[in-house]
Amino acid sequence: MIKEFNLTTSKGNQLQISTYTNEKLSPPNAIIFVHGFKGFKDWGFGPYLSKFFSERGFFVVSFNFSHNGIGGNKTEFTELDKFANNTISLEVSELGELIDLLKNGSFNLEIKGKIGILGHSRGGAVALLTVSKRNDISSVALWASICKLDRYTERQKSEWRQKGYFEVLNTRTNQLMRLNVTLLEDIEKNSADTLNLEKSVTNLNCPLLIAHGDQDLAVPINEAEQIYSWADKSKTEFYKIFGTGHTFDISHPFAGTNEKFEKLLNKTALFFERNLTL
Repeated sequence: MIKEFNLTTSKGNQLQISTYTNEKLSPPNAIIFVHGFKGFKDWGFGPYLSKFFSERGFFVVSFNFSHNGIGGNKTEFTELDKFANNTISLEVSELGELIDLLKNGSFNLEIKGKIGILGHSRGGAVALLTVSKRNDISSVALWASICKLDRYTERQKSEWRQKGYFEVLNTRTNQLMRLNVTLLEDIEKNSADTLNLEKSVTNLNCPLLIAHGDQDLAVPINEAEQIYSWADKSKTEFYKIFGTGHTFDISHPFAGTNEKFEKLLNKTALFFERNLTL
């Protein structure tokens, strides 16, 4: 069963939320899916993976960050002004609020079991930054996660500050999407503390799964290797997927699954089943 919600955060922003439940299994444990940069909950594999994990007995929550650019049209970027004003710190705060509300019985279903987080790309970094400050998350899975937030050259940053914005191309829609300088300032101001990914990984006190394609051009696999180097090896699994890239050969609109993606789903499901068991 799929339910749709809108949640107003403490800052007055709106989160679009979908929950997936297998009513026959009365799931006690939950997985929250965190999308990445230029991503959204209904992109490509989002609904498919949500249904997959719900069929495996989990209560699944997928959501759009308030400033990811998605508005009334759930699959198109129509709120480019919000996209431009997004920051990493805002996403971390929103994921934290969502976890709190889930544990406090929102969505008409109080989660009495454990919670795991699945983050893709930048969503993996946001998951690490959020969970490292908490002790109520039982496991984290990263798919093609970044290991650094500052991904820009000095020349790009100089021009960014001069213009007040930086433009990125959405190759799917051919939209030029602006990022205001507030994003850069957030990263630079907080990189040593609240947005320090190395510190977040070393402080993580729950099991971690790192999954990455060896042909990822958007986020090279050496970023996964860097995360693994920081991690507690006794609690961490590194799953390298050969012959696939950043979205594991899944496109948008969703055109079907494939063998490598199914192996990734099953590997991740086994990880959560092992670590979210009551």
